[in-house]
Amino acid sequence: MKKVYTCFCTDIIHAGHKNLLRAAAELGRVTVGVLSDAEMVRYNRFPTKTLEERMAMLSELPEVAEVIVQDHIMYDEVLDRLRPDYVVHGSNWAQGPESAIRKNVLAALARYGGKLIEPSYTYNDEVRKIDWQMREQLAMPEARRGRLRRLLDIVPIVKTIEVHNGLTGLIAEKTIVENDGGLDQFDAMWVSSLCDSTSRGKPDIELVDLSDRIQTINEVMDVTTKPIILDMDTGGTAEHFAYNVRTLERIGVSAVIVEDKTGAKRNSLFGTEVAQTQDTIENFSEKIAAGKSAQRTEEFMIIARIESLILEKGQEDALARAEAYVAAGADAIMIHSRAKSPDEVIAFCDAFHASHPDVPIVAVPSSYNTITEAELSAHGVRIVIYANQLTRAAFPSMENAARSILVHHRAHEIDKELLPIKDIIRLIEVV
Repeated sequence: MKKVYTCFCTDIIHAGHKNLLRAAAELGRVTVGVLSDAEMVRYNRFPTKTLEERMAMLSELPEVAEVIVQDHIMYDEVLDRLRPDYVVHGSNWAQGPESAIRKNVLAALARYGGKLIEPSYTYNDEVRKIDWQMREQLAMPEARRGRLRRLLDIVPIVKTIEVHNGLTGLIAEKTIVENDGGLDQFDAMWVSSLCDSTSRGKPDIELVDLSDRIQTINEVMDVTTKPIILDMDTGGTAEHFAYNVRTLERIGVSAVIVEDKTGAKRNSLFGTEVAQTQDTIENFSEKIAAGKSAQRTEEFMIIARIESLILEKGQEDALARAEAYVAAGADAIMIHSRAKSPDEVIAFCDAFHASHPDVPIVAVPSSYNTITEAELSAHGVRIVIYANQLTRAAFPSMENAARSILVHHRAHEIDKELLPIKDIIRLIEVV
């Protein structure tokens, strides 16, 4: 019999999948690849079922003769190994980032004379409803809250980008690129106090209270599925922090980052240029312990942010605080720096990771932005946060547009630099 191969990256089988499998079975013996968890994440299809469950689901179908794991989103390795006569895939991958996978398949098939078969993609009301229900399942608080911990088990480094409203949330949710022989996207979203305040035209001094911060979170959650890490600044008193942890846990936030400073909030990137006071190890450890005691699930994470390098207190102070905060229950450690070089962050990561290899390290490479994710990962960093880039990108573009309109008394000159409004509307789905 002819050999047929198709790959699935889904947690559910609907009419469209069945149509494709029937078409494949008419061509010969069907082997189905199930995309690995790590590649599912890179493909922006976060798995709601385990790899074993997905394989078992497909094994039960009468058209399927064999199920294997496909470890990479590109097909080179699996096609070179199986050398199927046909690869079957729906016709919906001709455009967008997925077109890179299609080109990869065609090139691999051309090496030995295989053929690509593309049945028309099935998209009806039933399929659309199932796809929407799967998305909504990921958006539910219970599913979203635990997703950050699951990501830490699946990917080498969790790529996190700042969002401050629903539209930036959609950008974080839907931006996918072809990169280095695969597809890539962001894993999580960072709701920053700086960007949340800036979007409201207010200074970053803990002026925006938690109820307003939760409004931002709700706006983002309404249109996205990815996990949220919230910047809680100093967290307030231990009693207030504990209460707020429970609130945030309940609504589906995955983690909070709280910094070991006290008194009037000032942005860390000012360093010693403004008066900033670091909390005592004892007081901050009590705050962490109070938050951990208050939470009701094992999924929620409290991440301790250490300001020692910002305040020029050195590595020994930073490491001593990290030891104490982990002992108090911190689920991860964020080390902050405003240096242009990553050297002091790397030195901290190497020392801390050596003694605590299972405790995730969080890095925010805003000032030392030449370092890559792979380099950070090599030193034990598990979460990287791009903390303010969307806000910083938006401001000069909006100001430039406003200036151009004022100078020319019309919008024609700036129009060529603007995204067509249809492209923005397409980003926003109608239920």
